[in-house]
Amino acid sequence: MKFAYNERFNNTNGVMVIEQTIHLAQEIAERVIRRAGKVAKEHFDQITCAVEKGIFGDVVTEVDHEAERIICDEISIRFPDHEIHSEERGHNGQKSDWLWMIDPLDGTNNFAIGLPIFSVSITLMYRLEPVLGVIYEPLVDRLFVTSRGNGASCNLNPMKVQKKEHIHKGTIGWIQGHQVQNEEKAVRLRQHLDVCFKRMMRLWAPTLQWCMLAKGDIDGIVLYNSEGDDLYSGILMAKEAGAIVMDFEGIPFEGMNSEPYLIACHPDHREYFLSVVREGMNS
Repeated sequence: MKFAYNERFNNTNGVMVIEQTIHLAQEIAERVIRRAGKVAKEHFDQITCAVEKGIFGDVVTEVDHEAERIICDEISIRFPDHEIHSEERGHNGQKSDWLWMIDPLDGTNNFAIGLPIFSVSITLMYRLEPVLGVIYEPLVDRLFVTSRGNGASCNLNPMKVQKKEHIHKGTIGWIQGHQVQNEEKAVRLRQHLDVCFKRMMRLWAPTLQWCMLAKGDIDGIVLYNSEGDDLYSGILMAKEAGAIVMDFEGIPFEGMNSEPYLIACHPDHREYFLSVVREGMNS
């Protein structure tokens, strides 16, 4: 594996240990994410209790907790010194260069109402940069895997973002944070995007939209202030499939940001997306 994205990964001292850690982490993540996904699949459309959490209308189910327990317990056993942050449990109290970010059920609201659009997401960060992303869509048995410098795949088939001949006829994904709600600028931008592309979709399961971009099924993503345990697996997936990920000013996105505003697309569509977003934000 060659870490070429920034200088933090160019120091040869310790690179072998990093590579070995990521390789082992991938093996474990692929195995445990299938176990967690099996729980979600078996309980789909059988939920009897969904509890509202926070003030923005998000919910949590017993499946979130069970899937999270399966994943976090296994990672804690295999990597006891690693830092873990998960959607429901929060932080495990460790401090490490290695950070696992777990979303045991991305799309819980969909899951709770019987809409079959949800996934499980596991991300491994090294010094605040994503190095491994594993996303599992249990109802259709799709396993998306990416690691830094090694591309992205769906059920072992390589993925690549696609260039659209007429991008205004493309389909894009919209992702916004729960806290955004009907913020005026977000509404204006959303409406503008809706008329500048053939279709704009909101799945409320962000990891699947990132996977669709990486797979070439959609043509871009506009993300408005949405940060969480599901974000960085998707970003790495898209980048490794050839997408560019940048902020609304066109600056490449690296690291982590608690309030990200992002565009992801094929490199050849960069200027069109930037112009459309700027027009939408200033309308």
